[in-house]
Amino acid sequence: MKNIILLAAPAAGKGTLAKALKEKYNLAHISTGDLLRDATKKQDTLAKKISDMMAQGMLVTDEIIYELLERRLQEEDCKNGYILDGFPRNIEQAKKYDEILEKLNMDLGCVIELEIPKEMLKMRATGRRVCKDCGAIYHISSNGMQPKVEGICDKCGGKIYQRSDDNEEAFENRYNTYLEKTAPLIDFYTNKGVLYKVDSSKDPEYTLQQVLKIIEK
Repeated sequence: MKNIILLAAPAAGKGTLAKALKEKYNLAHISTGDLLRDATKKQDTLAKKISDMMAQGMLVTDEIIYELLERRLQEEDCKNGYILDGFPRNIEQAKKYDEILEKLNMDLGCVIELEIPKEMLKMRATGRRVCKDCGAIYHISSNGMQPKVEGICDKCGGKIYQRSDDNEEAFENRYNTYLEKTAPLIDFYTNKGVLYKVDSSKDPEYTLQQVLKIIEK
């Protein structure tokens, strides 16, 4: 099984796709947020350093992320393949990731870019709702993604809310950051011959089926 990097602008459906691929192929799903949360649960010097930085509202350095990622890729569940979600975010991180892979004698795999018009992304972001208890995702204007009872989660009965960053101003900031920092990775991985473009403007199942064809070629 190939390792997979997902590249996508905010609200393109990256998280939904990652979950579906994880379940189908038993892949490890790795995000920088999970790396940091898992690291703080351990009783070592690095965990204390990360906890102290986060407690002070400081951004964790890239060097720490690289160390955590290198550790994570050596765990047993990554041997069958893994999905990188939210990393790398820029060219510098991509080059460092190449170094980590070379050190561990691991394959880059494939990079999948989810393509979707900006206006559709904005609509998805501002209409998204999340369950406070289980994290289930809903959408107020998409058929099949609306809760059966308004404001109540179908899965656990928890309260559904709108995240503070799911508004137009926040979306514009996140989208512009993506264009500036992350979009250059498209050319970076195209030049390596590992980038595949997928239409993510339709329903999640359509997106998944396109990705499955790429993976199973």
